[in-house]
Amino acid sequence: SNSSANCWSHLHPVNMFNSYNVKFYHSKALTSPYPGSQVERRQVPEDKVSWLMEWTDYNPVEYTAKSVLAGPSWADPQINDKGFSPKFNERDGEVERKSLNGLYVVENGRPRNPVGRTGLTGRGLLGRWGPNHAADPVVTRWKRDGSGNKVAHPVTGKNILQFVAIKRRDCGEWAIPGGMVDPGEKISATLRREFEEEALNSLQKSPEEKEKLEKQLQKLFSQGHFVVYRGYVDDPRNTDNAWMETEAVNYHDETGETMDNLPLEAGDDAGVVKWVDISEKLELYASHSYFIKLVTEKWGAHWSEDPGPECHE
Repeated sequence: SNSSANCWSHLHPVNMFNSYNVKFYHSKALTSPYPGSQVERRQVPEDKVSWLMEWTDYNPVEYTAKSVLAGPSWADPQINDKGFSPKFNERDGEVERKSLNGLYVVENGRPRNPVGRTGLTGRGLLGRWGPNHAADPVVTRWKRDGSGNKVAHPVTGKNILQFVAIKRRDCGEWAIPGGMVDPGEKISATLRREFEEEALNSLQKSPEEKEKLEKQLQKLFSQGHFVVYRGYVDDPRNTDNAWMETEAVNYHDETGETMDNLPLEAGDDAGVVKWVDISEKLELYASHSYFIKLVTEKWGAHWSEDPGPECHE
């Protein structure tokens, strides 16, 4: 997965949004300097983020990282390159250029960030013009004691959920073991592949070992799953012409039997991989805390010791 060597702070909850109540914000997408560079974004006041707000002298900085311009397999050519005529808002050969958030505007041959201005044009560190699709598998189980009984939190009395977390090599933050969707790949395949590569180190396994892992995982990944979030992500790598989108999906091992037999082992992007107890105290990479919170709500698991206002349906 092509992640930048920079770290970004976790999302402020107020800047999150969900698929049902589409109110978007930019906070991380205004990060300056741009990750992995000395490039300063043009400052965008909060009231000028939206394209609906007129701003006649908006003159963003143009920047595409050298690693992208070098033309790796995961990157598009430049817009004006001969023979490059991308089909935006549709599936373009093997590349998915449709956005999970619906149609986006294409202006002067360049896609326009659906959420608004970021102070930077070009692609920055992102390979694709328009949406760059990622997938985040959230694999969970109940925390259990030595006798196999579920462990409840002493204050809330709710059972504690655990998820497989990786500690990112690039910035030392805990994260969901996700990554970019390969051209032509189904999201379900990306979710499984990224989990195998990052949490089980499948790339370093022999074909026999790999086949054994696949068999064990088959049960977990073929059962019912819960789509936690799909759509735009407020990411520091986003620009006016390229942005991150993700599909976060929860695979829950209710009995714990499937995952008990799987040896967690960190892959190349991950320094460490382990089962982590879920609570609001966790500080996670990007918008991962928000995804994890939605999963605890789904399973009625422990999240916070602070009771907060009562919600009555």
